Amino acid sequence: MSTDATSILDGLGGRSCPVCTAPESRATPFLSASVDPARIGTFSFASRKLPEYMSFRLVRCLGCETVYAAEAPSAEVLAHAYAAADYDSAEEAVHAARTYGEALGSKLDGVGRDGAALEIGTGTGIFLRELQRLGFGEIIGIEPSHAAVDAAPPELRDLIRVGVFNPADHAPESLSLVTCFQTLEHVPDPSALTRAAYDLLSPGGAIAFVTHDYRAPINRLLRRRSPIIDIEHMQLFCGSSLHRLLSDGGFEAIDIGAIRNVYPLRYWLRLLPVPARLKAAAIAGADAVGIGGRLIGINVGNLLTVARKPLRQTEPPRSAT
Repeated sequence: MSTDATSILDGLGGRSCPVCTAPESRATPFLSASVDPARIGTFSFASRKLPEYMSFRLVRCLGCETVYAAEAPSAEVLAHAYAAADYDSAEEAVHAARTYGEALGSKLDGVGRDGAALEIGTGTGIFLRELQRLGFGEIIGIEPSHAAVDAAPPELRDLIRVGVFNPADHAPESLSLVTCFQTLEHVPDPSALTRAAYDLLSPGGAIAFVTHDYRAPINRLLRRRSPIIDIEHMQLFCGSSLHRLLSDGGFEAIDIGAIRNVYPLRYWLRLLPVPARLKAAAIAGADAVGIGGRLIGINVGNLLTVARKPLRQTEPPRSAT
């Protein structure tokens, strides 16, 4: 299977704000489209790839401050692109899982472990080990990329369901925790995912996101040369838009804060907004002197968001247009 640029770019559909449903007429331009069909391939929809700095036309909602692609492929086309995506970030996934597990653990006081823990966009399932460490007995990972699942450790592969998140696959109130790390930007309808998670969580259960913050200083400085500007990203969030997403979905005790990522130096060098030849030379040089694998923690504008489903259930409010 391969990622077909024609299927990605043909038939793009207009969108309203994916968080508050406001029409594009209530949005302001953010970045013009910058898609080169010749550069779309099987790594365009892969995780932690080399930055391509391509994006659909982006606008910023004046109501909830979400940045979103004003025109985007259909959910079916996106599902096919992710199913066909390649995978080559196993080392980075291990470090990301460790970072997220340590940060999330302190946020789960009072969350029961009797229900299942679900990770949407699990990749090779490495974070599932962290969920086991945190005491969850039943663990489920959802991942559309066949290549990522094929690369999963054998002991984790049976915990992963290949495909996109389908709420109908889970019983209402059967989950204690739903996580969605560096995936919420990719889904066609983050509001639908959030509402579905609310219905699937038991009272007092938690939802956790890790997302990019487009308002972080480094992303504002780099603008189009920021790695978060990507054809994969159907929307980008900030603290305000995440709070609106979760409060509209019925969640409470919303906790949003910056997270410090830890990766090898060679990974950080891959993200530098410099020509590919210079980037390759820098990585080769770092490896040659033995520091390419040195772990470095940096706050690069990512947010960890954790929220709870109320113990006393209420009907989640729905956004009005």
